[in-house]
This record gives sequence, structure tokens and C-alpha cells, in this order.
Amino acid sequence: MSLLSADGITKEFGGLRAIDDLSVSIDEGELVGVMGPNGAGKSTFFNCVSGVIPPDNGTVTLRGTDVTGDSPESLAHRGLVRTFQDTRELETMTVRDNVRLAAPDQSGERTLPALLRSDEMKNEEVAVRRRADQLIETFELDHLADEYSSNLSGGQRKLLELARTLMLDPDVLMLDEPFAGVNPTLTNEIADHVRGLNDDGMTVVIIEHELETLTSLVDRLVVLQQGRLLVEGEPGVVLEDERVIDAYLGGDVE
Repeated sequence: MSLLSADGITKEFGGLRAIDDLSVSIDEGELVGVMGPNGAGKSTFFNCVSGVIPPDNGTVTLRGTDVTGDSPESLAHRGLVRTFQDTRELETMTVRDNVRLAAPDQSGERTLPALLRSDEMKNEEVAVRRRADQLIETFELDHLADEYSSNLSGGQRKLLELARTLMLDPDVLMLDEPFAGVNPTLTNEIADHVRGLNDDGMTVVIIEHELETLTSLVDRLVVLQQGRLLVEGEPGVVLEDERVIDAYLGGDVE
């Protein structure tokens, strides 16, 4: 049984079929890249699977449970979390507070526990602070911990979003163009973090246009075209497929 699967997913917008009977399965522990030309349906596929929008038809299954149309919050509780191409940090908060805020089920967010200030809540706050500081250090943002996130570079915001996402302790991490607008040094740094997460057992699915980094990072490539699955397999094999060259790369591949 696949960890995550989309079976026969279809999604239309105003008569335009963005996803057309698409079926994709992800096994536990995989590191999978999703690629395709503009308009291929990559983001719509991510949005349907992650609960941002419901599919018109088809099913999304997580660990054998039908989660079609479940909210992103519900899926996060089940262990599936995604990032967005445009980072969504709170710009008027510091890096540290952005990461801490992402911790799930904080007692202090509920009125009665916040008023009572129980020992349990205090211990929870200590654990959240410790975990946040650990992630900030892991992503080498500790020197920026008290900086407003609005002052970060694009690459630093990507690292911050990864840190915030990991506060949710996901089993499945879906990354939407994590290298977009990032300089080569930070691109390599983010790729190393993603590879490390996967080596530690996390299942990762990535949409990315930066093919050199993507193909050297992932174990399997899934190529979409006009909302359908075009081809999938090992990166080296996929990039030599004439269908991929014709549909996406537009020429010979070295």
C-alpha cells in the first residue's frame, strides 16, 4: 500500500481542465520530484492532494484512508504538510516567533489554559521554545533569530519556511518550488537539508523548475503534461525519454 496516492484526480477551472484523470502514488520514504512545462498541472495537483482545493473527481488516500477534500489543518494532524512557492511567513514577527507559532495544539492558544497557566502549559512552552531554537540552529538562522522575517533574503525565507513546517513534525513533506529565486549557495544548502530529512525517513515530494538540482536530488521523477501523467521513473531514464524532451525540454539533453 502506498503512503500517499491520488487516484483519477480531475480538476477544472471555468471549463479548463487543469488535472485530467491523474493517478500518482508515493511510497513511504521516497524522495520524488514533480516536473512539467508551465500549465502542466503541477501546482493544481499539489493543491488537490494537500487540501487547498478539493478535486472535482477522484480520491486522495493517505495511509489507506480516504482524505479527499480534507482541510490542510486536518491533513497536517495526519502528518502531511506542504510549503508554497511564495513563502507565507508573518513579516511583522521575528524569525524565532514565526517558528514557535507553527507548533501545533498549543494550550496557550485556548482561553482557560492560558488563564490558569498550568505546569503542563509551562512545560509545553519550554518544549516549543527548545524545538524552535533547535530548528533555527539547524537551518543556520540563529544569527537572525531576533530579526523580523521581512528583512530576510528570499533564500533565508525558504529556510524559515522549512523550519516552520518541521515544527509540525510531518511524515510527508510537499515542497512547492523550494529553490525558486534562491542563489546557488542557498539552493545547495536547502537541497542538503531536504536530502537529510529524507535520509532520516521523511517522505518528500518536490515541484521544481530548477532541473539540475531536482534531478540530482530525487530518486524518482514524475512528469506531467496537460494535467496527465506523461512518464515517471529514475531521473536519468526520464530525462532521456523523447516524450519528455519534446514536451518539456525542447531539445537534446546532456
